[in-house]
Amino acid sequence: MLSYKKTFDPKKTSIFKRRPTAKTAATSEADNYAADRRDGRVYVYNDEIVLAVNVALTVKRPLLIRGASGSGKSTLAQNIARSFKWRYYEVVISSGTQARDLLWQFDTLRRLSDAQKREEGGGVKDDEHYIQPGALWWAFDPDSAKRRGVKEDKLKEILAKVPENEFYAADPNKSEDSDDHARAVVLLDEIDKADPDTPNNLLVPLGSLEFWVSDANAKIVAKEPPLVIITSNDERELPSAFMRRCIMLNLQPPDRKRLVAIAQAHFGTEHKKTYE
Repeated sequence: MLSYKKTFDPKKTSIFKRRPTAKTAATSEADNYAADRRDGRVYVYNDEIVLAVNVALTVKRPLLIRGASGSGKSTLAQNIARSFKWRYYEVVISSGTQARDLLWQFDTLRRLSDAQKREEGGGVKDDEHYIQPGALWWAFDPDSAKRRGVKEDKLKEILAKVPENEFYAADPNKSEDSDDHARAVVLLDEIDKADPDTPNNLLVPLGSLEFWVSDANAKIVAKEPPLVIITSNDERELPSAFMRRCIMLNLQPPDRKRLVAIAQAHFGTEHKKTYE
């Protein structure tokens, strides 16, 4: 086994130490025996997974996880975020997902709706009101994402006209443990379903940890590097340039021994013979 100093060590994190037993596996019996909890509270690591996570953290590159559905790709991201108590963002990629969607979007439908409400005392606002920060923006710089990229001097002018709760963007952080940690884990789930140009269009923001929001005329620079975890079911081949810039982890279907270990982690050892 490779010996090295681990930035991430699941054996030393509080969430690992709180691993469920037969009596404490969940808050309710129904939750305890759920087929797929998908909350990241339990994960069974091996040396290969721990090494890949540590390499990604050290070199500040995305971790690209490949494997069949159900092999534990998405749950790994949630568990790491819980272990570190970092903020957690996730995006399930679809065929229509563009790279810019992960950075920011301009809400044209809301702008059109405001324009149609002019007779009711509404009306179109400044463009900044319609900027919707994406997951990577929130992970890079949550303060500027909340302000939709508006600089402090102009922010005072905007807030003099509208209440804060009508202007500030809502943080989509899904972490139950932290809402103010400087660092974050971002899950980009099933990148192989995206538009073919999406992976390569992410090379610059993921490599330089910065990007430009043209609608806000603002440069976004990561205050702290997030851990970006990207998953693929290998339904479509990814660009070689993109794969070269990622740390690769291939998750194989679990064998019998690993399946038993996973069952014990979720349900404890009281009914060990049942799943052996």
